[in-house]
Amino acid sequence: MESTAAQSARTSAPADDGRTRDRVTGLLLEHGAQTATELATRLGVSPAAVRRHLDSLVAEGRVAERALPGSVRGRGRPARHFTLTDAGRSGFPHAYDDLALTALRFVARHGGPDAVRDVAEQQLAGLEERCSTAVERAASTTGPEPADRAQVLAEALTAEGYAASASAISSGGQLCQHHCPVAHVAAEFPQLCEAETAVIGRLVGTHVQRLATIAHGDGVCTTHIPGSRPGGNTTRPLGPVQNERADQRRPAPSHTRQTARERTPA
Repeated sequence: MESTAAQSARTSAPADDGRTRDRVTGLLLEHGAQTATELATRLGVSPAAVRRHLDSLVAEGRVAERALPGSVRGRGRPARHFTLTDAGRSGFPHAYDDLALTALRFVARHGGPDAVRDVAEQQLAGLEERCSTAVERAASTTGPEPADRAQVLAEALTAEGYAASASAISSGGQLCQHHCPVAHVAAEFPQLCEAETAVIGRLVGTHVQRLATIAHGDGVCTTHIPGSRPGGNTTRPLGPVQNERADQRRPAPSHTRQTARERTPA
């Protein structure tokens, strides 16, 4: 039977590994590309232990291995250096929201709300083009209905990082986005949400309505997509009815009209 100490050690091992790997990526961010030996020296652990963590980070896509020019070790082999990938850098705090807010405040101050709307539309133009390609490619198999197109659009938006889903409801469909990359910025500049709503409407081929947004404190961005309206009664009236209506439109015959013979003097 496993002892309590062994269970505790086994449970804490993943957490310790995670902290060590965070320290490794932090050193790569601070000092740039390094060898396993250099990292081990800074961490105070063995190179073999660091290599194990580096192998895991490479497998996760957070770290990449490369040979630096002029870095040669024994027998002419280049030293193995490790550096952060874009995915690895994304795990660190960024000031993108602050930068975007500062830029849009400047635009709003000098160009007004319409200028902010132009920026929002320009920022979404690439997204619309990519999603439009996916929607049109699948239109032949999904059908022309807006709710059908919303299913394909949800997949395309998920690929863009929006974690989207689509569902059918009695009045049409709903498109839900569980993540918003610009939520903090859109909270101050609703033009971003308005431009995105317009893009969704164009992609599904109908007017849509935003019911909730993450930017305004809701848990999910929800867009209602109306279904096709049923056609009206197009049954044509029967022939006799048409003739009857035509007779009703004709002026009624006068009972006082006289024939030519009756008007002839005796």
